[in-house]
Parts: sequence; structure tokens; C-alpha cells
Amino acid sequence: MQQALFDVQHLNKRYGDNTVVDDLSFAIAPGECLGVIGPNGAGKTTTIRMCLGQTVPDSGEVHAFGLSMPRDALAIKARLGVVTQFDTLDPDFTCAENLRVFGSYFGLRDADVRARVPQLLEFAALSSKQNARPGELSGGMKRRLSLARALVNDPQLLLLDEPTTGLDPQARHLMWERLQRLLQQGKSILLTTHFMDEAERLCSRLLVLDHGKKIAEGRPRDLIEQHLEPDVVEVYGQGALALANDPAHAELRALAARVEVSGETVFFYTQNAREVMAAMTETPERRQLRTLHRPANLEDLFLKLTGRQIREDA
Repeated sequence: MQQALFDVQHLNKRYGDNTVVDDLSFAIAPGECLGVIGPNGAGKTTTIRMCLGQTVPDSGEVHAFGLSMPRDALAIKARLGVVTQFDTLDPDFTCAENLRVFGSYFGLRDADVRARVPQLLEFAALSSKQNARPGELSGGMKRRLSLARALVNDPQLLLLDEPTTGLDPQARHLMWERLQRLLQQGKSILLTTHFMDEAERLCSRLLVLDHGKKIAEGRPRDLIEQHLEPDVVEVYGQGALALANDPAHAELRALAARVEVSGETVFFYTQNAREVMAAMTETPERRQLRTLHRPANLEDLFLKLTGRQIREDA
């Protein structure tokens, strides 16, 4: 990896008896998108807050652009762009005014910011909404305006905390296209997300967190190959759960390296999907079930490493 633009070493954060971030280290290279994934309560947002100097770590170091957080917090933040989970747009200002006012926080000349506003609105596909207020925008438009606002200081690194949560598929795809464009321009991105397709599409490297600890790190495809069988056969329908525990289907289970259940679906993780699919046609009760054969993906990786149990927000 190239020399790190952003470097985090041995971060730790506790709240009472709860360890939220546990000896976490990672680095981001110029032009790289590092994705941080993990279940609720894994420590993703606390990590972002420590990177921004908003939360003080109990121990560990954050360095960016050769500077140190929190000592050089203002100088570091001048070169960062941030999109938080929740919109912080000013409802009383128009889209253009939101950008101009935010630019003033960085000490930028008003004439320079005004010259950038049309470009930022065009980038966000909001040129026709420059005089609209946030309350008049859709959810996708608000997220794009937040992204445009994060770019007002022309940052080298963007910290994006679940930037597409709550968006419909069309809005998410448009947001992805804009983030890809930024990466092509040489920007770096630290992205937290719950969407595995988003992580696979955007991220050159992934960091998997659970209970505040790093449990895996690497390129998405490499992690899938390292931790998973190549093929998955999903089986669902009335009676599907019997395939996972009924002795009558023991020979079917023996064809898979792993068998897991989530809800009403049985997952067969296998090196040879053809054998599993053939075995699904051997009895009438199996033939009535619905099957889906697909390659293993990041969602499978996420569930294997962090578990299938739903967790409450922490």
C-alpha cells in the first residue's frame, strides 16, 4: 500500500464496563476507499467520531496528512469532508445558501465559494434546486446536498457514515455513481455501511468490526475466498427447515461444507453446487421447494464472521 494518508493506531474506547473500540488499527492510502462494516454496536460510529476528534480515545493515535489528532484538529478538519448518518442541513437556508454558509466555516473567501457552488450543485444533480430549502427535497436529494456540502473545501479525504441509509434503490445508485466519480478524481474515502452490495461496489479494502475489534481486513474478493466456500444453494418454502435437521436428509447435508438456517431459508455452503442441486430433485418433497444457486458474496461473509442474530442498536 502507498504511504498512508490517514493512519489509526491502537485506538481504545470504553464507556463504563463496555469496550466500544478495542485496539483498532488501520490506514487509508491516497485514492483508496476503505469500507468499515459490522453489526449494530460494533464501534463504527465511535471510530468515526474519534477520527474527527469529536470523541477522545482512552488510548491510541490518529494521524492524518502528517498531522496528529486532536493536537492539529483544525488543520486536519480543513482537509476532510464529512457526511454523517443524519442530515445536518440548515432548514432555513436554500441549497445554494447551505453550501455558501458551510464554506465560510473553513475561512474560504465568499467569492471563491460562490464560484464553486454551481459546480457542486451540478455534481449533486441539484442545479434546478438551488433555491429550494431542504424541507422541499427528497431523501436522496438531501443526501446528495450533504455530500456536495462536504466537498465545499475540496477535501483530500471523505468520512462517510452510512451515507445511503434510508434511500430508495434509484437514489442509492445515483449516490454510488457520484462516489465513484470522486474516487476517479483521486479522493480517498472512509465509508461505514450496512449495505454489502455498496461495500463490494465501492470499497477497494474492507475492515470488519465486531464488539469493537477488527476481525478481518482485506480486499472484498480476497476475504470471500479466504473465509467462504465458493457456492451457495439457498432453499426455501414449506418444509425447507427439515433439510437442516431431519435425519432423512443427512446425505444432502453431507454434500455441503456448512449448512445454516436464517428465518425460513436453509443455506448450503459448498464446493460443488451441482451435487447439491441434483440431490434437491431426488424426492418429491425436495422438488416442491424453491432453490437459488449463487456465488458466495459479502453478505455471506458478514453473517459468517458476525453471526445471524439480530442485535439492537447500541
